[in-house]
Amino acid sequence: QVQLVESGGGLVQAGDSLRLSCAASGRTFSSYAMGWFRQAPGKEREFVVAINWSGDNTYYADSVKGRFIIVRNNARNTVLLQMNSLKPEDTAVYYCAAGKITSVTTMTSPHSYDYWGQGTQVTVSS
Repeated sequence: QVQLVESGGGLVQAGDSLRLSCAASGRTFSSYAMGWFRQAPGKEREFVVAINWSGDNTYYADSVKGRFIIVRNNARNTVLLQMNSLKPEDTAVYYCAAGKITSVTTMTSPHSYDYWGQGTQVTVSS
């Protein structure tokens, strides 16, 4: 019931900032938890951050805590990922995902999400 499209990726230098956007279609968007994942070449898909359906609870990976911020706007059907102080290790394809997740302990697993965007490339040079 949900389609997701990411945008905002690009090539930046270490220390720069980027803002990623996930645009969703579907009237049930507000009932889903939303997450951002990333995948670098030769690596497994990695959890970045998630936000619950109401937007009042967020969960960040330790690697991005203090640098990245997630915000959702259910009225606009969008989720934003503000990325600051970018590092070369942040280079990856970034995916947004949606899922009807009821347990906090499963929010970091990509297997818990039902819908995925096609991804947007973020490249950070040193």
